[in-house]
Parts: sequence; structure tokens; C-alpha cells
Amino acid sequence: MNKLCGKWLILLLVIIAIAACTNNSIDRTATVTLSGWQSNPAEGKLLAGVLQKFEATHPNIQVKYEAIADRYMDVLKTRLIGDTAADVFFLDAVEAPLMMASNVLEPLDNYISSDFDLADFAPNLLAAFKCEEKICGLPKDFSTLSLFYNKQLFREAGLTEPPHTWEELREFAKKLSIDRNGDGRIERYGLGIAPELARQYFTIGLFGGRLIDDRGYAAFASPESLKGLQLIVDLYQKDRSAGQPSDAGASSGSEMFGQGKAAMVIEGPWAIPYLKETFPNLEFGTAEVPTIAGQKRTMAYTVAYVMNKQAKQKAAAWELIAYLTGKEGMKAWSQQGVVLPSRQSVLLELGYDRDALYAPFVAGAAYAKIWQSNEHLPLIITHFNNQFISALLGEQSLESAMLQAQIAANKEIAAMNY
Repeated sequence: MNKLCGKWLILLLVIIAIAACTNNSIDRTATVTLSGWQSNPAEGKLLAGVLQKFEATHPNIQVKYEAIADRYMDVLKTRLIGDTAADVFFLDAVEAPLMMASNVLEPLDNYISSDFDLADFAPNLLAAFKCEEKICGLPKDFSTLSLFYNKQLFREAGLTEPPHTWEELREFAKKLSIDRNGDGRIERYGLGIAPELARQYFTIGLFGGRLIDDRGYAAFASPESLKGLQLIVDLYQKDRSAGQPSDAGASSGSEMFGQGKAAMVIEGPWAIPYLKETFPNLEFGTAEVPTIAGQKRTMAYTVAYVMNKQAKQKAAAWELIAYLTGKEGMKAWSQQGVVLPSRQSVLLELGYDRDALYAPFVAGAAYAKIWQSNEHLPLIITHFNNQFISALLGEQSLESAMLQAQIAANKEIAAMNY
């Protein structure tokens, strides 16, 4: 009887050990699904190459990647509700607060080991994906904004260096604009602008304004906020030295600049490889965004890899995230210069801080405003952008436009909070 009990005990221990091993290790045939987006085919090709390197070093894991071509967040939210979302997916910092509040992300703290070197990440980028001190995502890259300027057009205008202050920017923009016939049809704008909240967010806080108040409601119609936004409106309406891409028949600020229809634009590092490839004869430089009221300001955009809380293969999903946000994977992803690596060691290894074109973007990271607020920011963006365009075109005053946008946004927020 004792021998029989002993055999059953041994068998039971073996079963428990096998079960424990199964729960904490990766199935030999584990398939991890990954969802994201791509701005162009080259970006998709680059990621495919990085994933191939991952599979080569992790032969027991296969990655099934899907680029969601349109309405990424709408598709993702629908799949999360239906429990069909990918194990791992891209998450923009703008959408992170809502996703974290919805409790659909797997906290990564228990997966992160000491040799992962979490301190290597830029703190402000990492903070964008923290919820109640838990790490719910790891930033895969980031971008800031800097001033691009056409060196040839600067020389022709007798300008020897980029503007350092907003006053100089305004003066340069006037000098660089061309209206040959005097009929109001601008052939070339001094500055190309993007009239959207994602680009104007940092101007709202220049003079003490706020985008959102302490209650979580929109507050961008205050006199302090309007003072910052008025800077762009004045360039467009009073000086007529700034234009948006549609004014020049372009689809983006980068294209507008490359075609010579704007002598300056404020864009991200993604414009550098695009300009070099599409306009190889263009001689351009970059500089930090000119100071405004003595303050250095710019924007920072970041995206993280996050794990679905309902992921079927969590151990394998973590291995993928760890590789993509580790030093090897991040170096492979960010070496083409479309974005900057969020690990400081990789940033230095690739020499972006020593490259004349990229150095202003690296410098801006120290004082950049992260493109993120609370979970209501996505709906605030829609109302802001619609009304800001109206004010820019002179259809109504900036004060009236922003007040309408703020009221409409707050009605929706109130309904959601009810």
C-alpha cells in the first residue's frame, strides 16, 4: 500500500512539473500575432526584415504580422471587444490612456528582467505608457519636430543661417515668400504649416494656456491658450507668408518643401530619408524649432509595443516585445532614420546626436511636449482641427472657433462621464 501511494505521489509530482513547465515556457510551435500600421511600403519591408531576424534567433516562435491599412484604432477596438485582437500590437501614446483605463493591456513588469536594462529608455517616453506605476507598453521609437530650411533659397534671400527666434522666423518667412504678380496668389511660402492639434499642442502652453483642465475637460479656448495659437494664424492671415500643403497642391509639408513651394517647414525626422530619396538635388538643413518668448518648445511622438491581456501565447509574446524593444531589434528598426530609437544607448551608437541633420531632433527630446493627454484627447482632436481650420481661413475669429470646439468637445466628454 505504501509502495502504491509512493508511485502515485511520484507520478503526481511529474505531472505537476510538466504542467508548470508548460505554463512558463514557449510551445515549440508558438505563433504570435502582431498588428500595426505602415506609412509606406519601405517601412513594411524594414519591419519584415526585423521579424525575420527575430524568428532566426527564436526558431520556436513564428510571427504573423498584419498591417492594418485604414482606421487602425477603430479596427483594433472592435477586435479587442470581440476577443480577436493580435497578441502584440502598436499603440500610439495618444490612444494609450484610453487603452490603459479599459484594462485591455497586459502589464509587463513581471516579464521584465534586470538584464533588459529598463533604465536605457528615455524616462518621458516610458512614462507615456505607465498606468498606476505599471508598465503597460515599451516605446519602440520616437520623433520630435525640427525646422527644415532650403539652403539655396536662403542664400538667394541673403540669409546665412536658420532663424533662432519666432520673431526671426516671421521675418524670414516674409522675405522668402513670393507673390510675383501681386494678385495674392503665392508661388512660394516662407513657411509650410500643418494646422492640426498634433502640431500646435506645444504652442497652447507657451503663455500659461492648457489643453485640458483638472477635471479632464477641454480648456483650450482660454485667452492664454489663444495667444499661442494666434502665432500660426498671424503668419497665415496677416503676413500671408505661411501656407498649408493644400494651398500649394501638395499632400504633406515634406512634399511642399521638397517641391520648393515652401522655403521652411516644421517636420519630423521621417522627412529626411523621404527628401533625400524623392528630391536628391535638394540642399537642405535642419535646426531646432525657433524659441518663442525665450522658451524652447517642440513636440514628441512615440509608439509602443503592447501585449493584449487576452493573448494566447504570453510568454512568446513577451519574447517578441523584448526583442523588438531590445538593443538588437531596436537598432535594426531605427537605423534608416525614419524614427529615432527610444533607447539612449542605441541612439548614441547610431550617431544621431552627431549627425548634422538629426542632431536638432535629438536635442529637442530634452524639452519636447509628449503628444498625449487623457483618454478624451482623440475626440478633442476632431473638434479642435475642424474649427482651427475655419479660423485659419478667416471664416470666423480664432476666439469664436476655439470656443465652439471646446463647447462641442465638452458636451461629448460630459455625456461619456455621465
